[in-house]
Amino acid sequence: MSNHIPASDNNKNHSSEQIQLIELQVKQWLEDVVIGLNLCPFAAKPNRNKQIKIFVSEDNNENDLLETIYMQFKELDETPAETLETILVVAPFLFEEFDDYNQFLDLVEGLVVQLGKSGIYQIASFHPDYCFYGAEPDDAENLTNRSPYPVFHLIREESMAKVIKHYPNPEAIPDRNIECVENLTPEQMRKLFPYLIK
Repeated sequence: MSNHIPASDNNKNHSSEQIQLIELQVKQWLEDVVIGLNLCPFAAKPNRNKQIKIFVSEDNNENDLLETIYMQFKELDETPAETLETILVVAPFLFEEFDDYNQFLDLVEGLVVQLGKSGIYQIASFHPDYCFYGAEPDDAENLTNRSPYPVFHLIREESMAKVIKHYPNPEAIPDRNIECVENLTPEQMRKLFPYLIK
């Protein structure tokens, strides 16, 4: 079961405490799962250096969220990587269904092209019900991209290319990640993915 906020609560009058709690949950997932399991070898350093921004969107419709993501790209454009390496845009009030999230992801990738930023930025995608193409919903490999809320990770390609250049065998990362999550014990899964417990 995901942490998705029901549509009846989608009024943009969310308390600051609610938004802070969502941010904390995403931060814990980032530190315990993404960095803790080393699913993304490139995340630890910018996290240590406080170069990762977690932005919790209060948008409850896709047009507003697309505008929000555009503004976050603009901030990346206007801020040096030394100060701001990457942004996680969290959408807790949209996309209860992974299929809806996936369709919107096409719009976000289209936005990158429309802005003339292909090769400059890329999007990594995460969702509580993430399911890789060809995988079954219950396959453990999906855990590598399962987050507490729908997340759009805005990445600077140049920064990633620099890190990959010094990382041994980067093409093996996805397979290593799948092996890592498949070897988690039930207790570890409950601890790391409490939001997935049904």
